[in-house]
Amino acid sequence: MKNISWKLILVIIVVIAAVIYILPSIKQTWWPHKKINLGLDLQGGMHLVLEVDTEKALESTIERIRLELRNLLKKERIRFIEVERVNGTKISVRLQGKDNIDGFEQILNKEFKNLRLVSRSTDDGALSMVMDLPEEEADHIKKLATRQALETIRNRIDQFGVSEPDIRLQGEKRILIQLPGIKDTQRAKDLIGKTALLEFKLVDETHDVNAARKGNIPLGSEILTQITKDSKTNREIKSYFLIKKQTLLTGANLTDARVQIDSQFNEPYVSLTFDKKGGRIFAKITEENVKKRLAIVLDNHVYSAPVIQEKIAGGEARITGNFTMEEAKDLAIALRAGALPAPVKILEERTVGPSLGADSINKGLISVCVGGILVVLFMIIYYKGSGLIADLALILNIILIAGGLAGLQATLTLPGIAGIILTIGIAVDANVLIFERIREELGIGKTPRAAVDAGYKKATLTILDANVTTLIAALVLFQFGTGPVKGFAVTLSLGVIASLFTSLIMTRLVFDYFLINRKVKTLSI
Repeated sequence: MKNISWKLILVIIVVIAAVIYILPSIKQTWWPHKKINLGLDLQGGMHLVLEVDTEKALESTIERIRLELRNLLKKERIRFIEVERVNGTKISVRLQGKDNIDGFEQILNKEFKNLRLVSRSTDDGALSMVMDLPEEEADHIKKLATRQALETIRNRIDQFGVSEPDIRLQGEKRILIQLPGIKDTQRAKDLIGKTALLEFKLVDETHDVNAARKGNIPLGSEILTQITKDSKTNREIKSYFLIKKQTLLTGANLTDARVQIDSQFNEPYVSLTFDKKGGRIFAKITEENVKKRLAIVLDNHVYSAPVIQEKIAGGEARITGNFTMEEAKDLAIALRAGALPAPVKILEERTVGPSLGADSINKGLISVCVGGILVVLFMIIYYKGSGLIADLALILNIILIAGGLAGLQATLTLPGIAGIILTIGIAVDANVLIFERIREELGIGKTPRAAVDAGYKKATLTILDANVTTLIAALVLFQFGTGPVKGFAVTLSLGVIASLFTSLIMTRLVFDYFLINRKVKTLSI
């Protein structure tokens, strides 16, 4: 009786807990827990595979090193003929004069020890050198760029408000993204793919932009465009700016970006807040360039180029550009999450509509019901009264799986439904082993109670062996599989654990109740 008591208490606690976790998925309740999460294939959404252009990340690093070297040479008053980036990822340096060459080599050995010498030649007292980064460091930069891109995209999606996104690395430079339940797919793609490299540069007002557009671009300047939309005609207007290449300030010093409403024009704009260093740099820029135009450049596009009227202290700025509220919000999200270290391109894109997902759920539920009904009928016909006990265990098994999905906040996918259907067979298989053992014991003349005791004792080890090996396989699938495979592994693992509980504890409890409490003399098996 003591044995029956602890089993009864355990079964009651487990069943109540499972029902409580399932309730929010059935209807609105006071229980604060979330519903069962549905995967992309069940509730619709977007599937993307992105590739990070890691070569661009390496080029950006080389360009930063080149600028540092150039500025240091100027600071030390070492004259040079050329400090340029060549072939994308190499730095070419030319100097003339022994003092300049000696000074350059001292700086190189002291400040740029990580640069690798590719070639070195001397011609009429002029030194020419080509340098790059060692392969190990270049590979590290590429891997780091992919990981940084992953975290940046994850931060953007979290702020975008997608519930239960699946974002993970796929290979060396690919990122898999699954966004269940998302409706505005184009907006999501624009936000994910935006590099969000914010730069503040001066407008080159000493040269003619029209002459530059014809090919006469001054040294140290470049042509960038600004695209605005006419609210009346809904047409896009493209303007051209001649911008100095030197970046005075970047978004690396940004601490916050928020959407505000202009009280005068009632239009949204993005308010920027810099850290202390960025605030000092911005104040210095505005102080030294009063009455000049400062371009706010994002991903090589000019958003605005206002005239600096006075020194701006306090570390705050704003980006205007005839935004809609959604455009302003997405821009603020991208700036807060930080710039991508390298551009990304979409290699694969799939969109699953919510109607297709609902159809998948309906067909999956029909499969579960049909499979369950067939198994229930078979057990009743073949094992009679004992079959009813097995059917009760089967129903409880499905409840426990659903409760486990809700409790663990796991994601239910279409392969996951297949795992539930497979679990129905596994659960019944355990009961079949037990019942056949009981039949054998009854056949040799044992009493019903002795036959049940012997049947469970002899079948338990076989059931544990079979289910534990299945559970190990499911855990391996979960560890190394991707989305759909993981969904299958989750429900299979929960099903195996639930099957062990119902077949070895719950059904035994029912048999003991009839044999001990009700003093049943014969078994319907």
